Amino acid sequence: METHSRLTFCLYAWGANSYGQLGQSHVEDQCVPWLSESSALHDRTVRVVDGGGGHSVVLTDSGQLLACGSNAFGQLGVGQTVTHSAELLAVEALKEPVVSVAAGLRHSLAVSASGSVYQWGTGLFSHAKRALSSHPAPSHLNSKLPCPVPGLGQRKAQLVTAGSAHCVCLTEEGELFLWGSNKHGQLATAEPFLPSPSLLNRSLLKGEKVTGVCSGWTHVVAQTASGRVFTWGRGDYGQLGRSASVSENAETSMGNRKDCIPVEVTSLHAATQIVCGSEHNLAIVGGCLLSWGWNEHGMCGDGSQADVFLPRLVSDLRPVLIGCGAGHSMAVCGVTTSLTQNSVHTWEELEHKQSSPFTEF
Repeated sequence: METHSRLTFCLYAWGANSYGQLGQSHVEDQCVPWLSESSALHDRTVRVVDGGGGHSVVLTDSGQLLACGSNAFGQLGVGQTVTHSAELLAVEALKEPVVSVAAGLRHSLAVSASGSVYQWGTGLFSHAKRALSSHPAPSHLNSKLPCPVPGLGQRKAQLVTAGSAHCVCLTEEGELFLWGSNKHGQLATAEPFLPSPSLLNRSLLKGEKVTGVCSGWTHVVAQTASGRVFTWGRGDYGQLGRSASVSENAETSMGNRKDCIPVEVTSLHAATQIVCGSEHNLAIVGGCLLSWGWNEHGMCGDGSQADVFLPRLVSDLRPVLIGCGAGHSMAVCGVTTSLTQNSVHTWEELEHKQSSPFTEF
Protein backbone atom coordinates (compact mmCIF):
# COMPACT_ATOMS: atom_id res chain seq x y z
CA MET A 1 0.00 0.00 0.00
CA GLU A 2 1.30 3.44 -0.92
CA THR A 3 1.92 5.76 2.00
CA HIS A 4 1.30 9.50 1.71
CA SER A 5 2.60 12.14 4.06
CA ARG A 6 0.93 15.42 4.96
CA LEU A 7 2.74 18.40 6.45
CA THR A 8 0.76 19.99 9.27
CA PHE A 9 1.58 22.84 11.65
CA CYS A 10 1.11 23.07 15.39
CA LEU A 11 1.21 26.06 17.74
CA TYR A 12 3.50 25.65 20.76
CA ALA A 13 3.71 28.13 23.65
CA TRP A 14 5.67 28.27 26.89
CA GLY A 15 6.73 30.56 29.76
CA ALA A 16 4.67 32.87 32.00
CA ASN A 17 0.91 32.14 31.92
CA SER A 18 -0.71 33.80 34.95
CA TYR A 19 -3.45 35.42 32.82
CA GLY A 20 -3.92 32.54 30.36
CA GLN A 21 -1.79 34.23 27.71
CA LEU A 22 -0.62 30.87 26.35
CA GLY A 23 -4.19 30.13 25.24
CA GLN A 24 -4.13 26.63 26.68
CA SER A 25 -7.28 26.78 28.88
CA HIS A 26 -5.31 27.12 32.13
CA VAL A 27 -3.11 29.63 34.00
CA GLU A 28 -0.08 27.50 34.94
CA ASP A 29 3.41 28.50 33.75
CA GLN A 30 5.08 26.23 31.19
CA CYS A 31 8.88 25.78 31.33
CA VAL A 32 9.10 23.87 28.04
CA PRO A 33 7.26 24.23 24.70
CA TRP A 34 3.71 22.87 25.01
CA LEU A 35 1.15 22.18 22.29
CA SER A 36 -1.82 24.58 22.12
CA GLU A 37 -5.00 22.75 21.19
CA SER A 38 -7.52 25.61 21.20
CA SER A 39 -10.80 24.93 19.43
CA ALA A 40 -10.56 28.44 17.95
CA LEU A 41 -7.67 27.20 15.80
CA HIS A 42 -9.49 24.13 14.51
CA ASP A 43 -9.24 23.97 10.70
CA ARG A 44 -7.44 27.34 10.70
CA THR A 45 -3.90 28.18 9.67
CA VAL A 46 -1.92 30.51 11.94
CA ARG A 47 -0.18 33.33 10.09
CA VAL A 48 1.14 35.57 12.88
CA VAL A 49 1.62 35.14 16.64
CA ASP A 50 2.69 37.83 19.11
CA GLY A 51 2.71 38.28 22.88
CA GLY A 52 2.29 41.23 25.22
CA GLY A 53 2.86 41.76 28.93
CA GLY A 54 0.04 39.40 29.83
CA HIS A 55 -1.78 38.81 26.56
CA SER A 56 -1.24 37.18 23.17
CA VAL A 57 -2.64 37.80 19.69
CA VAL A 58 -2.99 35.26 16.89
CA LEU A 59 -3.76 36.09 13.26
CA THR A 60 -5.13 33.42 10.93
CA ASP A 61 -4.66 33.18 7.17
CA SER A 62 -8.25 34.38 6.64
CA GLY A 63 -7.46 37.69 8.36
CA GLN A 64 -9.30 36.86 11.58
CA LEU A 65 -7.70 38.18 14.77
CA LEU A 66 -7.80 36.17 18.01
CA ALA A 67 -6.57 37.22 21.46
CA CYS A 68 -6.16 35.75 24.95
CA GLY A 69 -4.75 36.66 28.36
CA SER A 70 -5.23 39.85 30.39
CA ASN A 71 -7.80 42.46 29.35
CA ALA A 72 -7.38 44.78 32.36
CA PHE A 73 -6.50 47.69 30.06
CA GLY A 74 -8.67 46.68 27.10
CA GLN A 75 -5.69 45.16 25.27
CA LEU A 76 -7.69 42.21 23.91
CA GLY A 77 -9.98 44.57 21.97
CA VAL A 78 -13.14 42.75 23.07
CA GLY A 79 -14.61 45.45 25.33
CA GLN A 80 -14.60 45.87 29.10
CA THR A 81 -16.72 42.92 30.26
CA VAL A 82 -13.87 40.38 29.97
CA THR A 83 -11.09 40.75 32.57
CA HIS A 84 -8.92 37.93 31.19
CA SER A 85 -9.27 34.79 29.09
CA ALA A 86 -7.29 31.55 28.87
CA GLU A 87 -9.18 30.81 25.64
CA LEU A 88 -8.59 32.55 22.31
CA LEU A 89 -11.31 35.15 21.63
CA ALA A 90 -12.22 36.76 18.29
CA VAL A 91 -11.67 40.54 18.02
CA GLU A 92 -15.00 41.19 16.35
CA ALA A 93 -14.74 45.01 16.33
CA LEU A 94 -12.30 44.79 13.41
CA LYS A 95 -14.66 44.48 10.45
CA GLU A 96 -11.93 44.38 7.79
CA PRO A 97 -9.46 41.49 7.40
CA VAL A 98 -6.23 42.04 9.31
CA VAL A 99 -2.79 41.66 7.68
CA SER A 100 -0.53 42.55 10.64
CA VAL A 101 -0.92 42.58 14.43
CA ALA A 102 1.24 43.43 17.45
CA ALA A 103 0.89 43.14 21.24
CA GLY A 104 2.45 45.75 23.53
CA LEU A 105 2.62 45.73 27.32
CA ARG A 106 -0.95 46.99 27.74
CA HIS A 107 -1.98 47.88 24.20
CA SER A 108 -2.32 46.28 20.77
CA LEU A 109 -1.97 47.34 17.13
CA ALA A 110 -3.29 46.04 13.82
CA VAL A 111 -3.09 46.84 10.12
CA SER A 112 -6.16 46.26 7.98
CA ALA A 113 -6.17 45.00 4.40
CA SER A 114 -6.63 48.58 3.18
CA GLY A 115 -3.45 49.74 4.95
CA SER A 116 -5.04 51.51 7.92
CA VAL A 117 -3.55 51.25 11.43
CA TYR A 118 -5.68 50.54 14.51
CA GLN A 119 -4.71 50.79 18.18
CA TRP A 120 -6.46 49.70 21.40
CA GLY A 121 -5.62 49.27 25.08
CA THR A 122 -4.89 52.17 27.43
CA GLY A 123 -1.26 51.38 28.21
CA LEU A 124 0.09 54.62 26.67
CA PHE A 125 -2.51 56.96 28.12
CA SER A 126 -0.77 57.73 31.43
CA HIS A 127 2.51 58.42 29.58
CA ALA A 128 0.65 60.76 27.22
CA LYS A 129 -0.99 62.71 30.07
CA ARG A 130 2.36 63.35 31.75
CA ALA A 131 4.15 64.29 28.53
CA LEU A 132 1.40 66.40 26.97
CA SER A 133 0.51 68.28 30.16
CA SER A 134 -2.57 70.41 29.43
CA HIS A 135 -3.00 69.12 25.87
CA PRO A 136 -5.56 66.32 25.39
CA ALA A 137 -4.24 62.86 24.45
CA PRO A 138 -5.33 61.50 21.05
CA SER A 139 -8.22 59.02 21.18
CA HIS A 140 -6.15 56.12 19.85
CA LEU A 141 -4.11 56.19 23.09
CA ASN A 142 -7.19 55.68 25.30
CA SER A 143 -9.49 53.20 23.57
CA LYS A 144 -10.48 49.67 24.68
CA LEU A 145 -11.74 48.82 21.19
CA PRO A 146 -9.79 49.13 17.90
CA CYS A 147 -9.39 52.85 17.05
CA PRO A 148 -7.90 54.33 13.82
CA VAL A 149 -4.44 55.92 14.19
CA PRO A 150 -3.98 59.19 12.25
CA GLY A 151 -0.72 60.72 11.01
CA LEU A 152 0.45 58.49 8.15
CA GLY A 153 -0.96 60.73 5.41
CA GLN A 154 -1.58 58.82 2.19
CA ARG A 155 0.94 56.09 3.03
CA LYS A 156 -0.30 52.52 3.36
CA ALA A 157 0.86 50.60 6.40
CA GLN A 158 2.32 47.14 5.89
CA LEU A 159 3.03 45.93 9.42
CA VAL A 160 3.11 47.11 13.03
CA THR A 161 5.05 46.23 16.16
CA ALA A 162 4.71 47.43 19.75
CA GLY A 163 6.79 48.06 22.86
CA SER A 164 5.79 48.61 26.47
CA ALA A 165 4.70 52.18 25.73
CA HIS A 166 5.65 52.83 22.10
CA CYS A 167 4.51 51.80 18.63
CA VAL A 168 6.26 51.20 15.30
CA CYS A 169 4.74 51.04 11.81
CA LEU A 170 6.40 49.99 8.54
CA THR A 171 4.89 51.34 5.32
CA GLU A 172 4.84 49.79 1.85
CA GLU A 173 7.56 52.29 0.84
CA GLY A 174 9.98 50.88 3.43
CA GLU A 175 9.61 53.80 5.84
CA LEU A 176 9.42 53.51 9.63
CA PHE A 177 7.03 55.56 11.76
CA LEU A 178 7.34 55.56 15.55
CA TRP A 179 5.28 57.05 18.39
CA GLY A 180 4.82 56.80 22.15
CA SER A 181 7.41 56.86 24.94
CA ASN A 182 11.11 57.44 24.18
CA LYS A 183 12.49 56.90 27.70
CA HIS A 184 15.25 54.53 26.47
CA GLY A 185 15.85 55.99 23.02
CA GLN A 186 13.64 53.42 21.30
CA LEU A 187 12.13 56.05 18.97
CA ALA A 188 15.58 57.13 17.71
CA THR A 189 14.90 60.77 18.56
CA ALA A 190 15.67 63.22 21.36
CA GLU A 191 11.97 63.86 22.07
CA PRO A 192 10.68 62.25 25.31
CA PHE A 193 7.23 61.38 23.89
CA LEU A 194 5.59 61.37 20.46
CA PRO A 195 1.74 61.23 20.55
CA SER A 196 1.41 60.51 16.81
CA PRO A 197 3.48 58.66 14.18
CA SER A 198 6.85 60.31 13.33
CA LEU A 199 9.05 59.31 10.39
CA LEU A 200 12.49 57.78 11.15
CA ASN A 201 15.41 59.36 9.28
CA ARG A 202 16.54 56.67 6.82
CA SER A 203 20.17 57.82 7.09
CA LEU A 204 20.27 56.15 10.53
CA LEU A 205 19.96 52.82 8.69
CA LYS A 206 22.67 53.57 6.13
CA GLY A 207 20.06 54.97 3.75
CA GLU A 208 18.42 51.58 3.14
CA LYS A 209 14.73 50.77 2.96
CA VAL A 210 13.34 48.74 5.85
CA THR A 211 11.81 45.36 5.05
CA GLY A 212 11.06 44.15 8.58
CA VAL A 213 10.86 45.49 12.12
CA CYS A 214 10.02 44.21 15.60
CA SER A 215 10.07 45.73 19.05
CA GLY A 216 10.70 44.75 22.65
CA TRP A 217 9.46 46.74 25.62
CA THR A 218 12.20 49.36 25.18
CA HIS A 219 14.26 48.31 22.14
CA VAL A 220 13.74 47.99 18.39
CA VAL A 221 15.16 45.58 15.80
CA ALA A 222 14.94 46.45 12.09
CA GLN A 223 16.08 44.64 8.94
CA THR A 224 16.89 46.41 5.69
CA ALA A 225 16.53 45.37 2.06
CA SER A 226 20.09 44.02 1.95
CA GLY A 227 19.45 41.72 4.94
CA ARG A 228 21.32 43.86 7.47
CA VAL A 229 19.89 43.92 11.00
CA PHE A 230 20.06 47.00 13.26
CA THR A 231 19.14 47.34 16.94
CA TRP A 232 18.67 50.36 19.22
CA GLY A 233 17.17 51.35 22.58
CA ARG A 234 17.71 49.70 25.96
CA GLY A 235 20.31 46.91 26.12
CA ASP A 236 21.24 46.11 29.71
CA TYR A 237 19.76 42.57 29.58
CA GLY A 238 21.53 41.76 26.32
CA GLN A 239 18.43 42.51 24.25
CA LEU A 240 20.41 44.42 21.58
CA GLY A 241 22.41 41.28 20.76
CA ARG A 242 25.75 43.07 20.88
CA SER A 243 28.34 44.19 23.41
CA ALA A 244 27.50 47.29 25.42
CA SER A 245 30.66 49.00 24.25
CA VAL A 246 29.31 49.18 20.70
CA SER A 247 26.39 51.43 21.63
CA GLU A 248 28.34 53.27 24.33
CA ASN A 249 30.98 54.36 21.80
CA ALA A 250 28.50 55.25 19.07
CA GLU A 251 28.62 58.82 17.82
CA THR A 252 25.36 60.72 18.01
CA SER A 253 23.91 64.04 16.99
CA MET A 254 20.93 63.61 19.33
CA GLY A 255 22.29 65.26 22.43
CA ASN A 256 23.46 62.64 24.91
CA ARG A 257 21.05 59.92 23.73
CA LYS A 258 23.61 57.37 22.53
CA ASP A 259 21.01 54.62 22.87
CA CYS A 260 19.06 56.25 20.01
CA ILE A 261 21.62 55.21 17.40
CA PRO A 262 20.85 52.03 15.38
CA VAL A 263 23.88 49.69 15.23
CA GLU A 264 24.22 46.60 13.01
CA VAL A 265 24.33 43.04 14.47
CA THR A 266 26.21 41.04 11.84
CA SER A 267 25.39 37.58 13.23
CA LEU A 268 21.73 38.17 12.33
CA HIS A 269 22.38 39.03 8.69
CA ALA A 270 19.85 37.45 6.30
CA ALA A 271 17.57 36.28 9.12
CA THR A 272 14.25 35.04 7.75
CA GLN A 273 12.30 35.96 10.90
CA ILE A 274 13.04 38.07 13.99
CA VAL A 275 10.67 38.64 16.92
CA CYS A 276 11.02 40.41 20.27
CA GLY A 277 9.65 39.69 23.72
CA SER A 278 9.79 42.28 26.48
CA GLU A 279 13.58 42.10 26.79
CA HIS A 280 14.46 38.95 24.83
CA ASN A 281 14.42 37.99 21.16
CA LEU A 282 14.15 35.04 18.79
CA ALA A 283 15.39 34.79 15.21
CA ILE A 284 15.49 32.19 12.46
CA VAL A 285 18.81 32.23 10.62
CA GLY A 286 19.60 29.47 8.13
CA GLY A 287 16.59 27.48 9.34
CA CYS A 288 17.88 27.44 12.92
CA LEU A 289 16.44 29.18 15.99
CA LEU A 290 18.57 31.79 17.79
CA SER A 291 17.74 33.57 21.05
CA TRP A 292 19.22 36.36 23.18
CA GLY A 293 18.39 38.82 25.97
CA TRP A 294 16.55 38.54 29.31
CA ASN A 295 16.17 34.90 30.41
CA GLU A 296 14.74 34.91 33.95
CA HIS A 297 11.86 32.58 33.03
CA GLY A 298 13.93 30.41 30.69
CA MET A 299 12.32 31.91 27.60
CA CYS A 300 15.61 31.88 25.65
CA GLY A 301 15.20 28.10 25.67
CA ASP A 302 18.82 27.23 26.52
CA GLY A 303 17.98 25.39 29.74
CA SER A 304 19.22 28.20 31.99
CA GLN A 305 17.90 31.40 33.54
CA ALA A 306 21.00 33.49 32.79
CA ASP A 307 20.71 36.46 30.45
CA VAL A 308 22.07 35.88 26.94
CA PHE A 309 24.07 38.82 25.52
CA LEU A 310 24.81 37.50 22.02
CA PRO A 311 22.52 35.47 19.70
CA ARG A 312 22.75 31.78 20.70
CA LEU A 313 21.48 28.60 19.01
CA VAL A 314 18.40 26.89 20.52
CA SER A 315 18.81 23.19 19.80
CA ASP A 316 16.17 20.64 18.74
CA LEU A 317 13.72 23.08 17.12
CA ARG A 318 13.35 23.90 13.42
CA PRO A 319 10.52 26.44 13.46
CA VAL A 320 8.62 27.96 10.56
CA LEU A 321 6.95 30.68 12.68
CA ILE A 322 8.01 32.23 15.99
CA GLY A 323 6.61 34.66 18.57
CA CYS A 324 7.47 36.11 21.98
CA GLY A 325 5.61 37.55 24.96
CA ALA A 326 6.99 39.38 27.98
CA GLY A 327 8.31 36.19 29.55
CA HIS A 328 7.31 33.44 27.14
CA SER A 329 8.22 32.20 23.66
CA MET A 330 6.28 30.42 20.92
CA ALA A 331 7.25 28.43 17.83
CA VAL A 332 5.19 26.78 15.11
CA CYS A 333 7.08 23.66 14.01
CA GLY A 334 6.25 21.40 11.11
CA VAL A 335 5.62 17.69 11.44
CA THR A 336 4.57 15.09 8.87
CA THR A 337 1.75 12.67 9.54
CA SER A 338 1.64 9.35 7.70
CA LEU A 339 -1.94 9.01 6.43
CA THR A 340 -1.82 5.20 6.41
CA GLN A 341 0.04 4.57 9.66
CA ASN A 342 -1.02 7.70 11.58
CA SER A 343 2.57 8.24 12.67
CA VAL A 344 4.21 11.58 13.35
CA HIS A 345 7.79 12.48 12.45
CA THR A 346 9.73 15.43 13.84
CA TRP A 347 11.95 17.77 11.84
CA GLU A 348 15.01 16.04 13.27
CA GLU A 349 13.88 12.68 11.85
CA LEU A 350 13.15 14.30 8.49
CA GLU A 351 16.54 16.00 8.21
CA HIS A 352 17.93 12.73 6.89
CA LYS A 353 15.41 12.88 4.05
CA GLN A 354 15.65 16.51 2.98
CA SER A 355 18.18 19.26 2.51
CA SER A 356 16.09 22.05 3.99
CA PRO A 357 13.53 22.20 6.82
CA PHE A 358 11.34 24.31 4.54
CA THR A 359 10.95 21.64 1.84
CA GLU A 360 7.31 20.81 1.09
CA PHE A 361 6.00 17.27 1.22
